[in-house]
Amino acid sequence: MSTYAVTGSASGMGAASAERLRAAGHRVIGVDLRDADVIADLGTGDGRRHAVQEVLRLCDGTLDGVAAVAGVGPNMPSASAVASINYFGPVALLEGLRPALERSGAGRAVVISSNSASTVPLTDDTLLELLLDGEEEAARDHAAAAQSALPAALVKSAPSISAYATSKLALARWVRRTAVTPEWGRRGVLLNAIAPGAVITPLMTGSTDVTATPDPDSFPTPMPLGIFGQPEDIAFWVEQFLRPEARFTTGAILYVDGGTDAAMRTDAQPAPMPR
Repeated sequence: MSTYAVTGSASGMGAASAERLRAAGHRVIGVDLRDADVIADLGTGDGRRHAVQEVLRLCDGTLDGVAAVAGVGPNMPSASAVASINYFGPVALLEGLRPALERSGAGRAVVISSNSASTVPLTDDTLLELLLDGEEEAARDHAAAAQSALPAALVKSAPSISAYATSKLALARWVRRTAVTPEWGRRGVLLNAIAPGAVITPLMTGSTDVTATPDPDSFPTPMPLGIFGQPEDIAFWVEQFLRPEARFTTGAILYVDGGTDAAMRTDAQPAPMPR
């Protein structure tokens, strides 16, 4: 039996991931704002420190894997909060838990990014740099200022869409940059990301005008399979990345989006190395 920490464990993809891991006989330490083993707000520095301390206490300092699933959507009124929760939350948590993952001898970490990082043409280069540089206060200030400059119609429907897409892009880049550093890769701690598409969760239904059973053919982005994802579709891949057998994959970004990114950016990847 392994011990895993799962953030966002109270609902959606986090709950499905925690349930799948428990069903496989593993111990799961859930982290969320409610209904979890560790109650913490990952949007604040104090909340992140509390989450790390409590997870370390509950796992006795040794952890087999972390699934950083918690996040908020583009319907969040505050773009500043989106930057803090979606980027600084998982980054601080994983950095704080990395030594515990190393102690297990086969530590695994998986982060939930989004295909919005590559399919929403509203990413903010300045915000991206501030996030990756770890400048949280400056990032929050910039996100708020940029949000106020968005068209009123866009603010009404998706007030934090730019901060959302940018935070998920930054998270994916952080994964690729971090996974190959000696502190992670050479110490046997593998780090990967999943980029979900349109998955029917409270986050998605709260962030769009879709109902619980939307029509894929009228969705704003292409749906090549003609179906929407379910939280269990993401939980399956979370478990695969956390397995000890997944020993030769790190720094990967796996699109689990029914083909949306491939349909919108058919030739975008793989990209050849410039000469």
